Amino acid sequence: MHERVNSNGATPGFDPIAAPVIETTGLTRRYGNTVALENLDLRLPKAAIGLLGANGAGKTTLIRLLLGLSKPTSGSATVLGYDAFSQGPEMRARIGYMPESDVLPMGATAADFVAHMGEMSGLPARAARQRAADVLYQVGLDEERYRLIKGFSTGMKQRVKLAQAIVHDPDLVFLDEPTNGMDPQGRDEMLELINRIHRSLGIAVVISSHILEDIERVCDYVTILNAGRLVMSEPMASIGKGATELIVRVEGDPAPFRSALEAVGVLTRTVEDALVPGEFLTPLADDSVFDLIRDVAAERGEALRTLRPRARTLEDVYLGNVEADDARREAANAAR
Repeated sequence: MHERVNSNGATPGFDPIAAPVIETTGLTRRYGNTVALENLDLRLPKAAIGLLGANGAGKTTLIRLLLGLSKPTSGSATVLGYDAFSQGPEMRARIGYMPESDVLPMGATAADFVAHMGEMSGLPARAARQRAADVLYQVGLDEERYRLIKGFSTGMKQRVKLAQAIVHDPDLVFLDEPTNGMDPQGRDEMLELINRIHRSLGIAVVISSHILEDIERVCDYVTILNAGRLVMSEPMASIGKGATELIVRVEGDPAPFRSALEAVGVLTRTVEDALVPGEFLTPLADDSVFDLIRDVAAERGEALRTLRPRARTLEDVYLGNVEADDARREAANAAR
């Protein structure tokens, strides 16, 4: 994961006891017999927040509810302290939104469109034009701001959508699949822009995505949805904790040592993406496995070169939580 630093050299973070920027209680949305969101309880800090989930997990439904564009079947939600369903206009004045779909006016210039969106957010016309010039410069479209949007590449259109989301200097911005359709270079540049918005401008960011690497690159906090249910919501810093496996390596051929470990009940498996040849994994049920590995190495005269916990990755956490949630739902359905 790429570390981010503020201009003063400190890694940006968030205050977990400060007032949340988003809070939901029992938030539920049904469409007929389909449950899009089920009893969602969230408390999200001012941070760069990754909203992860497969297509159909409920990410877009949640964003629409938090923007006050859809009413819940039940439950409540506050955003920046505003009730999302009774104080929508006041709340949206402090929020930016970058949609996934391409909804730009092709016959307008970037400057005219972004300035118009600034006016729609309450800025006077002169201030909106100046802010449009400023944010288009920030997103790298200064020289192209007077070109018609219809001539823009996919990456440039994504930058225009980002510019209109921040033109009114919001406190919170929702970005729905911001790297959608972009090539690797454009994707890297977009993630750096998002990083800068949070780090330098102090804007809280919610990034809705199904791309794990995007979330790892820019987020301080991650929330995972699966089939409309919350399966995890925690700081990114805690992802690497709670290792369940050990990485082991001995001098020379590991096969005899692995056989000796398995003879005393220590299971092993190959590290598919091992950076160092000969590394293998053993389950870390408790600290006693360290003693077993050490004793077997001593008895055989093996030189241990590596013996350390394997940090969890976001992919490990995502797949583990989603699979566990799927299993719980299947068990509940079978019991009916």
